[in-house]
Amino acid sequence: MKNLSVLAFILILSISIIDAQENTSWRGSNRDGIYPDKNLLAKWPESGPTLAWKFDGLGLGYTSASVTNERVFITGTTDSTSYLFSFNHNGELQWKRELGKEWVVNFPGVRSTPQIYDGRGYVLSGRGVIYCFDPNSGNVLWTLDLYKQYDGRVVKFGITENLLIDGEKLFCTPGGIGANIIALDRKTGSLIWKSKGVGEPSAYCSPRIIEYKGVRYLLTITEKSIVSLNPENGEVIWSHDLQYPHGIHSNTPVYRDGYIFAMNGWEFGSVMLKLSDDGKSVTEVWRSKLFDLEHGDVVLIGDNIYGADWTTKHFSCVDWKTGVVKDSVKTISPSSVIAADGLIYAYTYSGEVALVKPLENGFEVISKFKVEGVKRDHIAIPVINKGRLYIRYANSLWVYSIAAK
Repeated sequence: MKNLSVLAFILILSISIIDAQENTSWRGSNRDGIYPDKNLLAKWPESGPTLAWKFDGLGLGYTSASVTNERVFITGTTDSTSYLFSFNHNGELQWKRELGKEWVVNFPGVRSTPQIYDGRGYVLSGRGVIYCFDPNSGNVLWTLDLYKQYDGRVVKFGITENLLIDGEKLFCTPGGIGANIIALDRKTGSLIWKSKGVGEPSAYCSPRIIEYKGVRYLLTITEKSIVSLNPENGEVIWSHDLQYPHGIHSNTPVYRDGYIFAMNGWEFGSVMLKLSDDGKSVTEVWRSKLFDLEHGDVVLIGDNIYGADWTTKHFSCVDWKTGVVKDSVKTISPSSVIAADGLIYAYTYSGEVALVKPLENGFEVISKFKVEGVKRDHIAIPVINKGRLYIRYANSLWVYSIAAK
């Protein structure tokens, strides 16, 4: 009996550890839009992939689904109040919890996607309030108001940053003068460090951590500048003026082997930067008028960048090293892009979903279908998890089966 009790304890502890380590992140584990799923459909039926389940009743919002082995989390806004939803994988609502007042000015509705990390959940409202919650019950464990406690400055479209959790630190950008970028203890919400950054307001960017020559750096974009910081203490390593006057940088920088790609918006294109040998400065390699989409990101596959732009409404393939345009078509654009199993998924602002095959010198559009709802602003980033494609638009969440038989 004693041995059985020990075995039972070990089993329970093992299950708890597995559950605690089941983490989610914005646009995949590397924040690059590349999901690890394999054995997915290489072509869709004319009507689109099979709908596994759908939920109407989220309220307004532009957030993506956050998917774990057991649950699907998402947020929505009804009557100016934000709510957190939890579903099982059959689409059954497990619970719905009220969070608080939400952004109601420009494009009303919740913006930040929930993040799950080691047994806790985190989400940020458009009004600058962080909520840490229990993923099992939805109960709020702690809250923190970035505007009230860290001198955050209100930006035109509300805070859209997706929180970054790394180890015991939670990073975010209040955009204040003294507390421009901060690191919090993810368990308590207490301050670990605050940085003045370069003194600019926040600019909607979801940050990421990169590693270069064995050293880790925190990258984010504020009003005019891309900024690199020491994630341990908030020291600014370098900053670079992106020469963009509008202060809207919702796209996370793309990184590979010492090169950083950053998107501007609205006719100001994109730029490739190269880190110096010591990682303490950058130089410009090339600029492009393409990829001037304020929201939607790009994906890097092989030596090519794939994504859409706002001004010309093209979907393009651009050489990572040179910026040379290899292919470009005036379809499936503007769109948000992710990728999995060697294929690209482009979700257009008008609600069309395209399956795109990347090629060495371009791409091929394989399949397309349109989700319900003909209005504009289909701008929630899609998510792929365990053979399913999650699409959110306004009040609804669609979940499609895209696994190959």
